[in-house]
Amino acid sequence: MIITSLHNPRVKEAAKLRQRRDRDKQGRFLIDGARELGRAISAGVELVEAFVCESLCQSSEARRTLDLIERSAAVVLPVAPAVFARLAFGERAEGVLGVAATPRRSLAELALPSNPLVAVVEDVEKPGNLGAILRTADAAGVSAVVAVGGGTDLYNPNVIRASLGTVFTLPVCAASAEETLDFLRQRGVPVYAARLDGRLAYTEAALDQPAAIVLGSETSGLSEIWRGDDIVGLKLPMLGTADSLNVSAAAAVLFYEALRQRSLSSPR
Repeated sequence: MIITSLHNPRVKEAAKLRQRRDRDKQGRFLIDGARELGRAISAGVELVEAFVCESLCQSSEARRTLDLIERSAAVVLPVAPAVFARLAFGERAEGVLGVAATPRRSLAELALPSNPLVAVVEDVEKPGNLGAILRTADAAGVSAVVAVGGGTDLYNPNVIRASLGTVFTLPVCAASAEETLDFLRQRGVPVYAARLDGRLAYTEAALDQPAAIVLGSETSGLSEIWRGDDIVGLKLPMLGTADSLNVSAAAAVLFYEALRQRSLSSPR
């Protein structure tokens, strides 16, 4: 049976997941997009149900993802185009949309390599910025990303879309700033905080060694906890009128500087 009514109970509950309060209440979130949904399933995210509009599954990626859905344990719900349009978050209508259980990842579950590069993002509220940071972290080989602060919403549909689904493939978790700093100190990972009054040029930091790079929101910056005596403030040169970069741009500069240093120091 194809669901044609916008008032279908499952459709109404799924539509509520556009709002964070309902994601938190239900313990579920939406995954919109064939590529993103495919990566989530492949990464082992628990898919609860999938809304499928066959007539919109035109791309090869959509068909591959549909195959993954059908081989998963999710309840598959065929829907009419109008119903799918009600659920789809962006403008891409690829015919597949999932409802998944929110992963409950913790700091204790992060398995860091011997020479880790950890990204910490504090109160980055704009989903597009957070998604872009995750996408860059994936590309630059960052070991793990920790989101701190109540304003950060890892499973916002726009975070998922902007990250191209890498939020599912990276080691990612949410924690408090205090927990995160304790975690890094216990493991002997030096902490570098990007801030306007940083004293060390980012190119002079030893990012080829174990390191954590901490980035804050553009409006409020980093909280005072990231000003400890053992935390090094990093600065990026600003030669124009603006006094700071977009946080995702700053993340890209720092992550790729770390990659550059590590590429030079690694044996060939």
